[in-house]
Amino acid sequence: MALQATENSNRPLPWVASLQKGGHTNSTSVTEFELAGFPDLQNFHTPVFVILLVIYLLILSGNSIIFTLIYAHPRLHIPMYYFVAVLAVLEVFYTTVTMPKMLADLQESTSSISLHGCLLQIYFFHALGITEACLLTAMAYDRYLAICTPLKYSTTMTTKLCFQLVLGCCACGFTCPLPEIILTSQLPFCGPSRIEHMFCDFPPLISLACTNISTSIIVDFSLHSVVILGPIFLILLSYTKILCVIIKIKSSKGRQKAFSTCASHLIVVLAFFGTISFMYMRLTWIGSLRYDRIVAVIYAVLTPLFNPIIYSLRNKEIRDTIQQIASSSRLSCCNKR
Repeated sequence: MALQATENSNRPLPWVASLQKGGHTNSTSVTEFELAGFPDLQNFHTPVFVILLVIYLLILSGNSIIFTLIYAHPRLHIPMYYFVAVLAVLEVFYTTVTMPKMLADLQESTSSISLHGCLLQIYFFHALGITEACLLTAMAYDRYLAICTPLKYSTTMTTKLCFQLVLGCCACGFTCPLPEIILTSQLPFCGPSRIEHMFCDFPPLISLACTNISTSIIVDFSLHSVVILGPIFLILLSYTKILCVIIKIKSSKGRQKAFSTCASHLIVVLAFFGTISFMYMRLTWIGSLRYDRIVAVIYAVLTPLFNPIIYSLRNKEIRDTIQQIASSSRLSCCNKR
């Protein structure tokens, strides 16, 4: 059952509607799917390809620069920047799961992907996304310790604890999608085979199954509720306590300094969780598939692009390091002349 793009209408999700299907509608098994891509931009594939390619290269270079700066400069070897470095690596892999395929599809007349390839793309996309959600939670905990318990911070947030938190985030991220991947791999697909999205994802793929998918729906909604609402609750809890401490700081300079250490993280959290909540925590379509593609571009493409910009512009230590490197480069050029 293919998704139909009906403008400005409220309707049940296709994968909810498919609950009404009690059995197979066709005995033929579908093993290859067509990705809809950007149907509204059929005549602009070349400009869209160029824009996405430039964005992808900027994501790779921007996040690589952030990681290299933190790795190469001892002054940045503190827990907060360890987390930022891991986030930069995650963003590179997160976009690499979907963007190369999107770019290749824009160059082809038809874009196809096998069922196994689709499931792999979904798994790594969600695994890396959940890992990022957990990492943003760990970063909020780090800011809580730094601002609310500054005297104990260095003894509490050790390099060992940083490593354990990152490892825990990865373990959680790469484990959580497995139940849904296993359930989806066992669903029968007998046509149609058009996935109404730019890349493979659970809801549009599940909607094409020709059998009752109530178990998959429950697992999908439950999983996303836990991995989205859980981190949001912990982050809100951390920042509530941080705000209580900041309010008690008497000097305006002290309050500004305390808040500035959290501003970059808050912006990234709002952009990331705002878009994924819209996509994965609802049971009705509001508007049309066009809006869902726009939101998908935001969380899958633009957020990884803005993260290095946000951290480099909003963070004084990283700005100072970049300026120091730029000054050293200018001096080196002048000496050579």
